Amino acid sequence: MSGKFLTRVCLAGMLLLAIAIAHTAQAQISPGALARPHQSIDGPTNCTKCHTQSLRERSFRCTECHREIAAELDQHRGLHSTYPKAGKPGEACVKCHSDHNGENFALLHWDPTPKGFDHTKTGYMLDGKHVSVNCRQCHQAKNIPASSRGFLAQPQKDFSQTYMGLSTQCATCHEDKHQGRLGPNCAQCHSTSDWKNTRIDEKNFDHSKTHYPLTGLHRDVACEKCHTAGADGQARYFGLPFSTCATCHADPHKGEFKQDCAACHTTSTWKRSGFQSTFDHSKTNFPLLGKHQEVGCVACHKSADFKVPIPYKLCSDCHKDPHSGQFAKRADGGMCEGCHTVNGWKPTTFTVADHARTKFPLVTPHAKLECFACHKPAGERTVYKMAFANCLDCHEDEHKGQFAAAPWQNKCDKCHTGATWKTSNYTIATHQKSAYPLTGAHQAVACNDCHKPMAGSPVALYHFKTTECTTCHEDIHHGEFVSRMAMLAPDHKPLGCAACHQTKDWHDMTRFDHSTTKFALDGSHRAVLCIDCHKPPNLERTMLHVNFADAPVACNECHENPHADQFAERALKCVECHNTNKWKPSLFDHEKTGFSLKGGHEHVACGACHQLKREVNGDQVLFYKPTPKACEACHSNGVPKPTTPGF
Repeated sequence: MSGKFLTRVCLAGMLLLAIAIAHTAQAQISPGALARPHQSIDGPTNCTKCHTQSLRERSFRCTECHREIAAELDQHRGLHSTYPKAGKPGEACVKCHSDHNGENFALLHWDPTPKGFDHTKTGYMLDGKHVSVNCRQCHQAKNIPASSRGFLAQPQKDFSQTYMGLSTQCATCHEDKHQGRLGPNCAQCHSTSDWKNTRIDEKNFDHSKTHYPLTGLHRDVACEKCHTAGADGQARYFGLPFSTCATCHADPHKGEFKQDCAACHTTSTWKRSGFQSTFDHSKTNFPLLGKHQEVGCVACHKSADFKVPIPYKLCSDCHKDPHSGQFAKRADGGMCEGCHTVNGWKPTTFTVADHARTKFPLVTPHAKLECFACHKPAGERTVYKMAFANCLDCHEDEHKGQFAAAPWQNKCDKCHTGATWKTSNYTIATHQKSAYPLTGAHQAVACNDCHKPMAGSPVALYHFKTTECTTCHEDIHHGEFVSRMAMLAPDHKPLGCAACHQTKDWHDMTRFDHSTTKFALDGSHRAVLCIDCHKPPNLERTMLHVNFADAPVACNECHENPHADQFAERALKCVECHNTNKWKPSLFDHEKTGFSLKGGHEHVACGACHQLKREVNGDQVLFYKPTPKACEACHSNGVPKPTTPGF
């Protein structure tokens, strides 16, 4: 009986030992709960999905799931390919992406911030206009091509959150305005500095490789003259008709000649005809010179009787005076030869030097104008003696009377010169003497960014009723800070937006003192980003439509209550145990409870006694009550008896 009893005792002990070892082993297999993205593979049976089955080699199987990373590493491209890859597979991954730290642990830490991130390491350098583009303007789901989505889908990715998968082709983010007609290489004509400033090398373009080689004067014709816009408003480079001259050129002969144009003309010069007449007009009293050579015979010989004499000594014998006798009082009696030749009615031989002898000498840019720009063609009513004392005699007042009053009095030359109308004499130095001196970033703003048509008017505005920021800028706060903006500056003018912002950098908020609000920032709150508390509506990513007054002020409005409802009326009094400097360690005073920690308990970790956990809404919550107070609840009651004499 004694032997059987001992055997049973040994078996029971071995069973208890096995259970204890199994419980300890399970705790050692998983050092902690996986983060939320890996929750689908949490549990001791899924260990080999991430870890290799080896006791000697410490390696991980990260790239077996994250195939998009594996593809970048294999092709030696992308950000991850720039990091050191020494060690076993996956060893480099866990240096940045540590797991088993709890469900709410962030696997991805962005360090440095997106603003300080060196995009060159990804293999695509940001330059030109790309430097100022927000990351998410490019990195968004619609820009990820189908070829990349297959890699990103395993494990399941939120395409709106990932930074992976984009192509470096321009068409990834930009619409191809040419609809594929000019190929995918946008950089051959455009740059990131200025999209509109193209680098089309028209002179070196080999048109001979096309269906229509350019010869003669065709080589000097501007591209857009032939490559006109199609139905889509874009220049056409295919399908243009060119079989006959009449496709582009009007027939000056009105169908008089039935043969092809090339029978008499070449592309070298249209004016010189290859037609050889059997009649030599130079042997008559009126040799045909200049334009007269191009006139058809019947245009002068109307009766077709070449023996009838035709008057020819005066231009007016054939041509009507288009000026209606305005030049009849000139010394030459208004002879046409004074301004015109037989080589062409236009241009006139009346030069700028001739005009200088009039009461209105021409200076640049007037000297470059065609005569009809001022002397508006109106047939016999065309006026050549004009009023010219003021600019407005010829030019329309584009400012619609904004400068009619003193000190300008519509004197255009105070801002403009005769050399160029577009370049103004009104400099920044002059602007500094106005009612609105330019400061900060305003000095770099183009004039027409502020002085532009407003309120449906087609006229650019130069005199503003008010110079407040909201004249040009939208009040994105919708009057929320009207009282703060009404505070007076040292010059006794309302501060406006300058109460918080400054013209040097709109994002510089150093003027804003959060302590003047109902929630002063102290402790760790000083390091929190504004957007973390001032949440944008509708899941927006900017703070354009944030209502700052609605920001939460109670702890539970921003922070999750990790204690569930076990503290009842004290649940919202976080400050009794915590402060804003640091959440841990707690400030809780254990001496106010029924169990003093003086003595040996003083340095015992909280978790050594408070181990009771309960599931609340699917989460394991540590409960501080009830916690046993009796010694034997935590300590063994098998205290050894003293063996030393006298004890």
